[in-house]
Amino acid sequence: MTEPADRKLSRRERQIMDVLFQRHRASAAEIRESLSSPPSYSAVRALLRILEEKGHVRHAEKDLRYVYFPTAPRERVRRAALRHVVETFFDGSAAQAVATLLEPSTARVSDAELDRISELIANARKGGAS
Repeated sequence: MTEPADRKLSRRERQIMDVLFQRHRASAAEIRESLSSPPSYSAVRALLRILEEKGHVRHAEKDLRYVYFPTAPRERVRRAALRHVVETFFDGSAAQAVATLLEPSTARVSDAELDRISELIANARKGGAS
């Protein structure tokens, strides 16, 4: 199931959501300070307005300024971002994405993580969730 086009997040929108998930609440200035190569303050405000329109963010007024917070569950945003990465960089192939993650030259996967991945694969084969 793909995400509607109006709900997809741009790279900058994902970065802003990351900041909000880490901080739970932040002003536009605080968000801007947390971004690498930050855009202008007005650009951050515009992106926050877009995120509000998409339903990912809401704001409340506190001490004469807006404080923003995420409305979308982190798991939903995480899944959408991962789906975007798999579609964009791995031609929609989960197998290619996993193979890249497990490449011996770059993998830092513990035995416990490998066991968990094996368990997830076994559950997926059974059609269950875990």
